[in-house]
Amino acid sequence: MERGEWDNQTLPTEFFLLGLGDAHEFQIPLFLLCLTIYTVTMSGNILIIVLVVTDPHLHTPMYFFLVNLSSLEACYSSTILPRLLVSFLTGDRAISVQCCITQFFFFGTFATSECYLLAAMSYDRYLAICRPLLYGSIMNWKVCLQLVTGSWFVGLLISTGITSCLSHQRFCGPNVIDHFFCEEAPLLELSCSDTGMIKILIIILSFPDVVFPFLFTLASYVCIIADILRIPSTTGRHKAFSTCSSHLTMVIVFYGTLIIVYMLPRTVPLRRLNKIFSFFYTVLIPLINPLIYSLRNREVKRAL
Repeated sequence: MERGEWDNQTLPTEFFLLGLGDAHEFQIPLFLLCLTIYTVTMSGNILIIVLVVTDPHLHTPMYFFLVNLSSLEACYSSTILPRLLVSFLTGDRAISVQCCITQFFFFGTFATSECYLLAAMSYDRYLAICRPLLYGSIMNWKVCLQLVTGSWFVGLLISTGITSCLSHQRFCGPNVIDHFFCEEAPLLELSCSDTGMIKILIIILSFPDVVFPFLFTLASYVCIIADILRIPSTTGRHKAFSTCSSHLTMVIVFYGTLIIVYMLPRTVPLRRLNKIFSFFYTVLIPLINPLIYSLRNREVKRAL
């Protein structure tokens, strides 16, 4: 049915998420895979939170940021995976328009907050390595709390602005979203309103949303690496690098997949590849976060 014909029809009250694939024989294996990922993700991130809270040796700014990152990753996974698990188990891929907009709001909030939290953690590592004598006076608990609160607030503010504009769009058929969760690009493809203004708004907000925290994080690590390379001894360089290696790994994985997802054009041949990378940064990254910090961090392993 053409879009012009849909204008005279009742506007859709729900969307249908195509998910990861249509093959029925893969639904149970995918359900078991995603259930395992969700269980390990929640258990791993909750374990890190419990370890940091209960072990006095981990009551430092670095691990305060890590607790908030783990909390954010747990919320991040809970925004997408439970709905995906239900669709695999029951075959029901319908989601109401209101629930879809709500999912997009929380996804946007957590994704933006993670960008700023990773930037705050990079600043913490910069002070620890490049300004060790000033670290204690600059990175006090008040500053830590302000950085974390600011990360959550900016994510909430930017997501509220985009979601508010998106909720005023008039959606018409076909009401099928070729994705496994509600994201802005496939949602805008279903809009029969003028999307020019909201696309401009998204481009403008992408700078405080992703570009600014990414450039800040990049600049922090350029300074960190340059400072590490000036250390004369190999042991000293290795010790300095080990204090930021876990976070640097997270930054590379997170921004690497994020850039690929949003740089790929949304053409039909590339949509499957887009969903694969989206699955990686929305589902697998929250899983590998506790693994990276537990396997590469001596303090966390000691606490365990």
